[in-house]
Amino acid sequence: MNSGMDSRIRVACAAWLATLAAACALLPLISGSDWMVQTAILSGTQTGIGILMRWRGLSTALTATVQVLASLLMLTVVCVPDHAVGGLLPGPAAFERFGQLLSSGADDISQYVVPAPATDGIRLMVFGGVLLIGLLVDMLAVPLRSAASAGLPLLALYSVAAGVAQEDSGWPYFVLAAAGYLVLLLAEGRERLGTWGRFFSGPGHGRPMAAPDRALAVGPRAQTGRRIGAVTLGIAALAPSLLPSFGQGLLDLDGDGGAGGGSGSITSVNPVVALQDQLNQPADQEVLRYRTNSPEPGELYLRLVALDDFTGEEWRSSGWHARRAPEPPWDVTGLSPEVATTPVTTALQSAEGYAQTSLPVPYPATAIEAEGEWGYDEGSQTLVSDDPGLTTSGRGYQVEHLLVEPTPEQLANAPTPRTDIGRHFTQLPDNLPPEVLETALEVTAGATNDHERAVALQNWFTRDGGFTYRTSVDSGSGTDAIVNFLEQREGFCVHFAFTMATMARALDIPAQVAVGFTPGRRMPGGSYAVGIHNAHAWPELYFEGVGWVRFEPTPGQGNVPDHSRLEDETDPDGDRPDEPEDVRPEPSEPEPSGSPTAPDRCDPGTDGSCADQQPVALDDEDNGGLGPGAAVWGGGGLLLLAALAAPMLWRTRARSGRLATGAGTLAAWRELKDTAWDHGVPPQSWETPRQAAHRLIRATRLGEEPAAAVLRVATAVEEELYAPPGAHTAERRLAHDVRAASAGLRAGSGRWARLRVLLLPRSAMRVTQGLTDRRLATAGRLRAAMGRVTARLSRRRA
Repeated sequence: MNSGMDSRIRVACAAWLATLAAACALLPLISGSDWMVQTAILSGTQTGIGILMRWRGLSTALTATVQVLASLLMLTVVCVPDHAVGGLLPGPAAFERFGQLLSSGADDISQYVVPAPATDGIRLMVFGGVLLIGLLVDMLAVPLRSAASAGLPLLALYSVAAGVAQEDSGWPYFVLAAAGYLVLLLAEGRERLGTWGRFFSGPGHGRPMAAPDRALAVGPRAQTGRRIGAVTLGIAALAPSLLPSFGQGLLDLDGDGGAGGGSGSITSVNPVVALQDQLNQPADQEVLRYRTNSPEPGELYLRLVALDDFTGEEWRSSGWHARRAPEPPWDVTGLSPEVATTPVTTALQSAEGYAQTSLPVPYPATAIEAEGEWGYDEGSQTLVSDDPGLTTSGRGYQVEHLLVEPTPEQLANAPTPRTDIGRHFTQLPDNLPPEVLETALEVTAGATNDHERAVALQNWFTRDGGFTYRTSVDSGSGTDAIVNFLEQREGFCVHFAFTMATMARALDIPAQVAVGFTPGRRMPGGSYAVGIHNAHAWPELYFEGVGWVRFEPTPGQGNVPDHSRLEDETDPDGDRPDEPEDVRPEPSEPEPSGSPTAPDRCDPGTDGSCADQQPVALDDEDNGGLGPGAAVWGGGGLLLLAALAAPMLWRTRARSGRLATGAGTLAAWRELKDTAWDHGVPPQSWETPRQAAHRLIRATRLGEEPAAAVLRVATAVEEELYAPPGAHTAERRLAHDVRAASAGLRAGSGRWARLRVLLLPRSAMRVTQGLTDRRLATAGRLRAAMGRVTARLSRRRA
């Protein structure tokens, strides 16, 4: 076996290792690891067959055909042996079974959360996908000698897996995939530089490399390349930790604004700056998804925390936390049986990376089912955690809650709040400027009860007061920020919520501020997606007999609830004239057969049948939004198409530049040589232009007109290189001649040959050669710089 074959075997093995390294990114997505061992064996067998075929001297097309057939046989034996002819050959039944498994695999991907079980359908998709990527990498790296282009299918495989996983801890898989690609580049570079020399070298380097030169190139150059690659890989692995990321959730956790302290305490949150940062993000990243059987999904705000303590500097939570939640159903503070309620079940699934220590839930929650040792926040009526490892990231949970629907009359006739609530939730700092109370009294003049006063405040902010919603203003929650907001009349949700709650307290109406999310947008299948742009703050006012009632003073954000409007503010059709229709989700479609439906209204305290209602599950197409299905089929397909189209796009761009007006004679000659290379006539660095032209005409049996065009281009090149300046005066139409020669080459090629020239042009190897030349030039400059530094140090020591 000659040295050239040895080098090609090394490149093929490196391509197999690079494929496996990229496939390791799938490990966090699928349970177990036996499927990875099977993948390695199947991919290794495919690579071994390719090595054997090339050793026997078979053509590239025949080798690829044998590899494809062998891969099909292996998939048949491993995945559908019971449907194969003789347990080996794929027949109609086997192909039908393949289709069934692919369909079930797509359903499994949509249904299961990460890590998904290694079902038969998922195994077939993984085996087939890795074998396809492996074949592309092998073809690009070995026969086409374009290891750099082989990085595109590797990137497609890794990117799909990493995009689905979305884990901060996935950097080892990136390092592994990058190292595999680096090994492939080094193997291909060593094979090309050490065995064949360089094609199309610059002046003075057109001859093949002598043995001493090859040894020099393989030694120090390869070592320098490995050093550069290792440094680059290290930088790429460390860079993500130094860049901004999505963070730990909607609210930044810090101990400055809270009840902190002590072992086992739960750190309070300061929502102002964090909420503004999330609203100003250019992209709306999804943080959770839910499905509900509520008849009014537009009322389903998700509360993270209730801020009940206004110190004059900030609004914060008092932190009324218990180690364990009470037995369900939980009591709802202030709610009377006379108020209409509807029991609702909502299933939620948080996105990976959204790590919050408080569960966002609809209010009022009566029970929450979530795995883990969670504590209970009595003030926010949700579950909280003091364990940094127990967060919302990737967690699914189910909430039983009530849709409370008081009438305006019930709110208007609400009795005086009980003493403890009235005392705590109307406290204001001593340094509150008098302008706040004066403005509140002016706005609510003429109101006869607390409900009318609350609605007057809400309407003043949303409609009558001339306020503007703007997230770019300075945030703040202290008394000075409230006064500035009342004067400048522009801000975002925290300004509206904090100011209305403060003004309500000034009017002796118990008030607090809730921070969380608006209902989100409705997705196909009836689920709702909530993103960081749904982050919101709103005031809640307390009415005895009803409990905490949400109001919406922020103009154009969320929706104004029916119970916070007076009867004369709703038109006869029941529409809400000042509410943007695109911010209120549509009601869920009817549930499919076998799925739960919205229950009849009942009181959990008096009707025991409420406890038997079925849960709402995030399954079928709803889970697909958080699962990997869409990313696998959409992102993977786009990346694969980009990988396949890259050589064609580069070739088209190069052709346009070389044949453009004013590009020059040598550019046209380079295009003609590359076109010949694409059709199987590689260039030779030792040939003169006339020799190369005659060899091209003989090898492809060009017709009279295309052959004459080739000779005219060759003559123009000789005149450009050797004739004295001004010797040539005849008009040149080189671009026309190159196109005529190209047309002749295409006419003499078969259909499949023309397709290969279009999709996989051999001349695309120039990209790899250019990268290698740059790598060698960089190494040379580094060595020269090191030499100069060493010489200076030596002179100073002397």
